[in-house]
Amino acid sequence: MDFKDLLIKQGLDLEKVMVLRHRPTEPRIRRVLPWLAAEKPEVFNAYQQAQNPDAERALMKADIVAAFIAQEGEKALFVGLYRLGKWRPVTDEEFWAIPAVAELKPFNLRGVEGRETCLWFELELTHIYREWKGRLVVKWPVGRLWWRWAKSNSFPIHAIHEESLLDAEMPPWDRLSLTWEELRVLPTKWKAALRQWRGIYYIFDIKLAKGYVGSACGGENILGRWLNYAASGHGGNKKLKDREPNDFLFTILQRTSPDMERDEVGQLEATWKDRLHTRDFGLNDN
Repeated sequence: MDFKDLLIKQGLDLEKVMVLRHRPTEPRIRRVLPWLAAEKPEVFNAYQQAQNPDAERALMKADIVAAFIAQEGEKALFVGLYRLGKWRPVTDEEFWAIPAVAELKPFNLRGVEGRETCLWFELELTHIYREWKGRLVVKWPVGRLWWRWAKSNSFPIHAIHEESLLDAEMPPWDRLSLTWEELRVLPTKWKAALRQWRGIYYIFDIKLAKGYVGSACGGENILGRWLNYAASGHGGNKKLKDREPNDFLFTILQRTSPDMERDEVGQLEATWKDRLHTRDFGLNDN
């Protein structure tokens, strides 16, 4: 079966359906785009509401946008079908003033990029095949072009998964490394795991090449502590307040028993500060 068969079944005009396979050139956006589609659909939509000049000209002829995210090889993961409304030119200043776009700025999203204006397209998510979001995988046509017209291309269905691939499985705790921006868009499964874990974490400032050791054993354990950093940038820590949180990497040094007493966790934290010398040569002030 082909994805086009599904569109025809819904009575859509294939000549008016533009199919997009998003594969951001910015590495930071590429990593979190599936998370945004799952957790912040309005921000994902903002990513696709402005296009390069070639795609702009094509998009003005469409009625429907079928949005996919690139997977390995030539596969594409379905996100949704969007109905195209009006469009308007926006300047670089107007572009960044859009709230959902502003959320993408820390991930190094490019702006209008030298043009006086770009077009901003109104795209409204429909309910058509919404139950297959993150589950339907198609094979993308051969070639480098990332947007295609449904009428003149083939999109064979590769798989329909039982669970969404947007909310990916979390890597092992000792291989986890997150940027500050990523803390704010964590997948639900990852939040659930971090909520259960208490232990010792490490924040590394890549510009300063110094680290900070902290512990988490509160109500929401590591998740609660890291969300505090996501909100404030510094978590109330003196030596982190003058630093740029975009330069922080968050990792876990050690997990502890879920019933370890707070004092014991604090003692363990102190041993890590000693071993990593973060008091004398790092960002810990106690």
